[in-house]
Amino acid sequence: QVQLVESGGGLVQAGGSLRLSCAVSGGTASRYVVGWFRQAPAKEREFVAAIRWLSDITYYDDSVKGRFTISRDNAKNTAYLQMNSLKPEDTAVYYCALGSAWIRTTERLRYDYWGQGTQVTVSS
Repeated sequence: QVQLVESGGGLVQAGGSLRLSCAVSGGTASRYVVGWFRQAPAKEREFVAAIRWLSDITYYDDSVKGRFTISRDNAKNTAYLQMNSLKPEDTAVYYCALGSAWIRTTERLRYDYWGQGTQVTVSS
């Protein structure tokens, strides 16, 4: 059974940084695409970034491009989301997800497994 566990969320001031981690167990992450999504109160869950594990190809939503970086560590079977220059509008629960194909990676339905989420709060 594939499981994803996020960590690294917290409270940070605007302009600060956080690094989220997504540990994958029960499967080989190298076969997959890892995506990060976020959901703010009363809003739809939205795409943030994705990485194709084997080729290291990445893709970002325009709202985070240049501020966030997605990466992965093969040895630890873990993906990361480095978030810099955080803004209050980045406040949300952040989820990582595992998909099997690098296609329409911004769509939630392309992902088969989800973590429980980690809260990120950015104060102004």
